[in-house]
Amino acid sequence: MTTTITVLRGDGIGPEIMGATLHVLDTMRLGLAYEFADAGMTALEKHGELLPQATLDSIARNKIALKSPLTTPVGEGFSSINVELRKRFDLYANVRPAKSFPNTKSRFPMGVDLVTVRENTEGAYSAEGQETAADGQSAISVTRTSRKGSERIVRYAFDLARRTGRKKVTVVHKANILKSTSGLFLKVAREVAAQYPEIACNEMIVDNTCMQLVMKPEQFDVIVTTNLFGDIISDLCAGLVGGLGLAPGANIGEHAAIFEAVHGSAPDIAGKGIANPCALLLAAGQMLDHLGQPEQAARLRNAIVATLEAKDSLTPDLGGEGNTLSFAKAIASRL
Repeated sequence: MTTTITVLRGDGIGPEIMGATLHVLDTMRLGLAYEFADAGMTALEKHGELLPQATLDSIARNKIALKSPLTTPVGEGFSSINVELRKRFDLYANVRPAKSFPNTKSRFPMGVDLVTVRENTEGAYSAEGQETAADGQSAISVTRTSRKGSERIVRYAFDLARRTGRKKVTVVHKANILKSTSGLFLKVAREVAAQYPEIACNEMIVDNTCMQLVMKPEQFDVIVTTNLFGDIISDLCAGLVGGLGLAPGANIGEHAAIFEAVHGSAPDIAGKGIANPCALLLAAGQMLDHLGQPEQAARLRNAIVATLEAKDSLTPDLGGEGNTLSFAKAIASRL
């Protein structure tokens, strides 16, 4: 049985890490077919727009997309192509695992194994009501939190914990100060948590969460929070395990899902063939989980870990002398 996925090669290093990732997926013989589509600067140059309708149609049709980093030009188009994709397809759950890997440049070489579940469509990034005063001396932005948005993201986090055997969900908020928006999120989270008695739930203010993550990250299992807090926390968690080169991300909705490397397009090293493909490979693992192939996802992750343990063809950011494709081939050889 063949599953067709939309593939966005991306900008900068995107085509290089996507090529490496597809090489590994092809080695696995998963029955995947690729429908390539354009977005970002590549699309702007080819089609005159950042997010062509043909690309949106492809994602809507296939319901699954694998995406390399995209570049949003400054001063034109959307504030962020990624944000626009999330809004267009109502991809309300941003799921960012952070797990320790061997032979990485990290202060926590082992012991970190957590998932940040971030509300992806509301809050500060919804760009609602942004306004700058005529004299340029002040600006405002509306932050909206809804019961529906809060309930579905918290429920997603608890369902994820139940499905994957995780034992605790930490609800991160700032309800002591943001009593309306963060207060509503916390109230709804408590209501949802009561429906999952087998899963421990604790509450933590966002600033304390950041401190605790740096001091004792092993205390966390699943973190669920609002859009802005989740953006900050998930990058902090990436820093705990070696950086964004090892940070995959999934954007999940009821009717579509987009899996991505969360780092940028890194134009300074584009074309040099030295970019680390791990983040996109790990995102492909999330995609396989979503497609109901957890054994294959585990097989892929195990091959990545084995390659890191062997220090085989690692890219320069991981302390090796390999390149993007040689690293991918080393991973593929272990499949």
